[in-house]
Amino acid sequence: MVKERMSYAKQILHVDLSTGKTEIKPLKEDVAKKYIGGIGLGMHLFLDTSKAGVDPFSPENPIIFATGPLSGTMAPSAGNSYAVVSKSPATEGIAEGKAHGFFGAELKRAGYDAVVFKGKAEKLVYVWIDDNSVQLINAEHLKGKSPYETDVAIREELGDHYIRVSAIGEAGEKLVRVASIINDEFRAIGRTGLGAVMGAKNLKAVAVRGTNDVNVANLEEFTEFIKRIHERMKGPATRKYRTLGTPENVLVLNAIAALATRNFTQATFEGAEKVSGEYLNERYIKKIVGCATCGMRCDHIGVVPEGPYKGSTARVEFECLWALGPNTGVDRLDAIIEAIYQCDYYGMDCISTGGIVGFAMDCYENGVLTKKDTDGLDLRFGNAEALVEMVKRIGSRKGQLADVLAEGTMRAAEKIGKGAVKYANHIKGLELPGYELRTLKTAALGFAVSFRGACHLRSGAYSPDVKGKVDRFKIEKGRGKIVMDGEDLYNVVDSLILCKFSRGVFYEGLDEMAKYYTLATGIKITAEELRQAGERINNLARLINIREGKGTREYDTLPPKIMSVPVPDEGVAKGAYVNQKEFDIGLDDYYEIRGWTKEGIPTVEKLKELGLNDLIHIVNKKIGKPKK
Repeated sequence: MVKERMSYAKQILHVDLSTGKTEIKPLKEDVAKKYIGGIGLGMHLFLDTSKAGVDPFSPENPIIFATGPLSGTMAPSAGNSYAVVSKSPATEGIAEGKAHGFFGAELKRAGYDAVVFKGKAEKLVYVWIDDNSVQLINAEHLKGKSPYETDVAIREELGDHYIRVSAIGEAGEKLVRVASIINDEFRAIGRTGLGAVMGAKNLKAVAVRGTNDVNVANLEEFTEFIKRIHERMKGPATRKYRTLGTPENVLVLNAIAALATRNFTQATFEGAEKVSGEYLNERYIKKIVGCATCGMRCDHIGVVPEGPYKGSTARVEFECLWALGPNTGVDRLDAIIEAIYQCDYYGMDCISTGGIVGFAMDCYENGVLTKKDTDGLDLRFGNAEALVEMVKRIGSRKGQLADVLAEGTMRAAEKIGKGAVKYANHIKGLELPGYELRTLKTAALGFAVSFRGACHLRSGAYSPDVKGKVDRFKIEKGRGKIVMDGEDLYNVVDSLILCKFSRGVFYEGLDEMAKYYTLATGIKITAEELRQAGERINNLARLINIREGKGTREYDTLPPKIMSVPVPDEGVAKGAYVNQKEFDIGLDDYYEIRGWTKEGIPTVEKLKELGLNDLIHIVNKKIGKPKK
């Protein structure tokens, strides 16, 4: 890569945890432009450094920490970001997550676009990256500590408060398949179980101090551009995030019968007012904080003022509030905040954890589980104390049932048996987020085809449903393009690692994102090239899943409840569900617009069009064609 001023560090650090050896390899300009950074670069490096069929907990499964081209700069919302990519312990397909805060900027300032960790340390360690110095330091004394306790301890040990730390908790150490990675106290690489991958490697944390400048190609124009973005972030496009935050969604979704309740048993929650963003902000939110370089401030920090959970503190977002609230039938915000706190303490994804507890409660209500199975815990929907206790048990794998539930909903349903699969709400092994898919059918299609499993953040396909831009009670031709366009855009956003809360400030969409990239890197890119990069990244993810035996039509499914249990609530949504005929129409439409076969496999022509010729062998192997 050329040596002129640019925001890429132009270096990939490889760390072998088994030997402690490190190696620096260059980031080539063609790779940077094709995959941008973040999840795109991370998935490229994953495919490049892993073997087909690798077990997620194997030393040979790499885990990649990747920055974006804007990380480390003053770019609002993007300058503070990083992504993590590996093979998921939950889905056994591609895993990715993003987080903001301060860690990502520090990693770029240390001089790296990405770090690839392979192997397994003999004992628990943390990796200390101090610019060019990379050390493996014994972390046995940190065993069992929460991510935040680990963060504080490492900074005290190394004698620098400004070191940034990304760490796992007890759940990651004990290979809970929904374990997360947390930095800056509240910022989580949440979904797909990436914390358990670190745990399997005996990697407790990554600590970073960077002292290098991160330059941009065109400082004058870049500065003017980010000033405009910064001002927009204080305007109407981000009002929701700056005021009530994402918990505003509670009453919005409840009003249209799209708030999944009691493990997707109902579509509305009678206790919605008690867990609404309005109620939360009035009684529990103590401060709203922001990440480095951000002009928005969206972190709503809730504190329980009284009662049995007095003093419990957590960052409260809609998805965590929903998963541990309406999804479990709990309408007490004090207990919900405590449950979120416990998820953070053990280092677990709130969405999946709430999904697992909701599943267990559903099984209990329907006689699949009994008090004998729960060690005396009354797991009825709405039991706030049982919710909090079960979260703790899953995080520590305490008790036989918790040990099973720590495997995630999909595996737990198989182990429990007795018809439990009917109550298991997951896609590809990843628990559903808080959108009622029986009444938001574009979202249903988007969730089904998402490469990382059930996810609202892979396409934003719920948006046209919620905003009334389509008939949300049916799937028809045209929905495939809506999902595809959303996916390709979000792939760009997650490779630049822009905060999705800021997506509305890009008034000219990909044109402005392309300008952002060019001003920072000096590599000229058009809006169309950026869009194609998003499409390329989606196909790359699909190819990884195909290589791992997970990327065909049979895995693009919806849970039994969504496809066979009509919404019982009185009102506009009564009787709604996704039938197989309309779902097949949606899948066919999506595959066709993607240029994939009816089985959901990218065609050779499509891969050539996207410059993925070197990966055609994955498709040929799947369809049985010999290598040329």
